[in-house]
Amino acid sequence: MQVRPTYFPKLAGERLDIALCRASASVARAADAHAAGQGIGVGQHLVLKMLDDVGPCSQQALSEELRIDRSVMVTICDDLERAECVRRERNPRDRRSYAVTITDAGRHRLAAAEGAVPAFLHDTFQVLTPDERSQLAALLSKLLNLPG
Repeated sequence: MQVRPTYFPKLAGERLDIALCRASASVARAADAHAAGQGIGVGQHLVLKMLDDVGPCSQQALSEELRIDRSVMVTICDDLERAECVRRERNPRDRRSYAVTITDAGRHRLAAAEGAVPAFLHDTFQVLTPDERSQLAALLSKLLNLPG
């Protein structure tokens, strides 16, 4: 007979850090599953979104801003380049580096992915009221020291 876990709720109540890590992992799994259904990885989506919003960037800038490990960023950019969603060009301000630029194909792929985000967010956070979602966003911004 399977025993229903009773310890984790107690632990999560005592250790906010543990609860937040588990919630984050759960949301990350949901985001990965959603992205797989869209045919674009979460990292790829974020890179296309940033490039569309801010323009050409170095892989280093993408890595730092999106908090994606540099080695993972190389793979993401390689995959996006193969799919013709981005192109890499010599950075005119620093010939030693490359600027990653979104292409029209990348913009189309981004638009399709962005169109599915509201339903994903609704499904993932449906246990929270709209006010609770706003509170969560504000609290996370505060924890992450984001301007707000």
